[in-house]
Amino acid sequence: MNDALLRPAMRLRNCALRLTHPETVRTNRDTGLIRLIACVCMLIDHAGKMLFPQLPVMRLIGRLAFPLFAYGIAVGAVCTRDPLRYLSRVVLLALVSQPLYALGLAHENSGMYAVSFFKQPLRAAAAFYLSSWQTPSILLSLSLGLAILLCLRHRQWVLALGLYILCERIASRLDYGIGGIRLMIMFYLLCEHPLLSLAATVAYMLAWSKGVGYPILGIEFGMRIYSLPAVLFVHLPLPRRVRLPRWFIYGFYPAHLAVLAVLCRIV
Repeated sequence: MNDALLRPAMRLRNCALRLTHPETVRTNRDTGLIRLIACVCMLIDHAGKMLFPQLPVMRLIGRLAFPLFAYGIAVGAVCTRDPLRYLSRVVLLALVSQPLYALGLAHENSGMYAVSFFKQPLRAAAAFYLSSWQTPSILLSLSLGLAILLCLRHRQWVLALGLYILCERIASRLDYGIGGIRLMIMFYLLCEHPLLSLAATVAYMLAWSKGVGYPILGIEFGMRIYSLPAVLFVHLPLPRRVRLPRWFIYGFYPAHLAVLAVLCRIV
């Protein structure tokens, strides 16, 4: 009797272990190409916002970027040989890039300039930096998502749940909200099951994109519906071919924000 009760529980446990600790990626493995396309789409999006607001198509192209970055984070969580170093790099990039994000994408606020740089330069620099976090960049979402995935990988389920609840509580402050965190989790959990992943993530994106302004087949969607091609692309079974230098992977984000910050002030 006890064995009959234990077997389903053991099968459920083993299934949970396999799901939360995938050993390989059977969806798109060409993360170099994915990150390159994501960076290009992000640049087009940000340039459209700051330099070419008369071209809304640039913002639509930019919708492709987040699912590609989210997928890259999920694949990295599966494949990294040094999870702590990987997480620390993403967190450090978020810390370094935040003031550039505020300057480059017009997220400045009065608190950033509340203290005079001429009278109290150190205090002014601290106020400028801390106040820039009033509107966090996408890297906060990616860092928290990666932390959750690495907790799942190492079977720290209570910590993963705690981080997820934290994300729920601060969802209004996260770029792409809790929806972006959920997308990363789905990419990670289903990366060994391409067809299931494709069906689940497409259905999720359709539900997440409900809104107004972009009717398709009589159904109203928001701008996020233009992210859908990116979700389809990450499920193409492409081998790894494009290899990007590490300086590009981690340097492009702050560099393009710095360039935008300068251009917006001289154009």
